[in-house]
Amino acid sequence: MSDLEQYRVGTGEQDVLDRIDPDDDGGMRKEDGRAAFKKLSHRLVELQRMLYADGGRGLLVVLQAMDAGGKDSTIRAVFGPLNPQGCRVVSFKGPTDEELRHDFLWRIHHHAPPAGYITVFNRSHYEDVLIVRVKDLVPERRWRPRYEHINAFEKLITDEGTVLVKFMLHISKGYQRERLQRRLDRPDKQWKFNPDDLAERARWGEYQQAFNDALSACSTAHAPWYVIPAERRWYRNYLVTRILVSTIEGLELSYPKPDYDPSTIEIP
Repeated sequence: MSDLEQYRVGTGEQDVLDRIDPDDDGGMRKEDGRAAFKKLSHRLVELQRMLYADGGRGLLVVLQAMDAGGKDSTIRAVFGPLNPQGCRVVSFKGPTDEELRHDFLWRIHHHAPPAGYITVFNRSHYEDVLIVRVKDLVPERRWRPRYEHINAFEKLITDEGTVLVKFMLHISKGYQRERLQRRLDRPDKQWKFNPDDLAERARWGEYQQAFNDALSACSTAHAPWYVIPAERRWYRNYLVTRILVSTIEGLELSYPKPDYDPSTIEIP
């Protein structure tokens, strides 16, 4: 198993969150990890240009985590350097009344990236087998078949040219407590604290089981899940960027060849 493959969820793998230490640093030193991330970040910028120029594939990145798991800071660190004209972040909150009158994927599909572009889902269609399940918002007879619907949806978009990579940012309950306390202690962070988060925290075990089941049911060859140790943010950023770079490099993209002979052009 390569050092990246250990974070990839095997199809049907059970209880993967128990296998991966959320405080893992891969045996790297912090300064080495930061230096490696910087180089990978430059490479990701270059690959974004190639993805756009090639124009044959789009990239969809799904981010899921428990509250205070670091989705926003991951987006800033990993995707902040990219050209914003070709990278879009979509955040999914609770569905609107109109969205509730449609199937659960109706509000998702049209946000998938067009060819040449990158889209990041900050939360996603997986909320419909996570919070919906834990809070009993719909009966099990409705949310249980959604794993199959999600797999079919992801197979559809990948067959049509979208590259899909999914990251679960993995933290411990103790780490979540530290991050939530930090929001309370800092005046510039208090706006991010929601007292309702404590009710969600009380369901920690239920959410862990829901995540484990979703990861097991929906990590496929065409749409893999990666569980990223997220308590060391420098290592989290390094891992996410390295996986993205490896994924895009595997597409063997190229710049289109000009339909003219550049050597015959003289700029006056």
